[in-house]
Amino acid sequence: MILFIIGRLLFGGYFLLNGYNHFAGLSAMSEAAKTKDVPWPKAAVIISGILLLLGGSGMILGIYVPLAALALILFLIPVTFKMHAYWRMTDPGERMVNKINFAKNLALLGADLMILFIPLPWPYSL
Repeated sequence: MILFIIGRLLFGGYFLLNGYNHFAGLSAMSEAAKTKDVPWPKAAVIISGILLLLGGSGMILGIYVPLAALALILFLIPVTFKMHAYWRMTDPGERMVNKINFAKNLALLGADLMILFIPLPWPYSL
């Protein structure tokens, strides 16, 4: 049980930190999204930051878990394929970094899908 709680904290905390980063670095992240031809990049960064904060909070607190997982899935699918399309990159360093981030996001997406099958309520949830 303690490992499950630690896992929740690590998993949810990862998304909370990244959600915070979306707002703390809004300008830089919006510029990065703009370079990837994301429509309305600032709005996209804000919306994706909200999805990360909601999803991460839900995982940590064990509340609205299916909705939290859905928020993270809604974040991961477009971001993975739009922002980390390594197959379109010619610079070897940029390609490698994005290939790693692409694979990481697929693993996180897989974890979110598995979470949907963990019976509720979770231990020590609000």
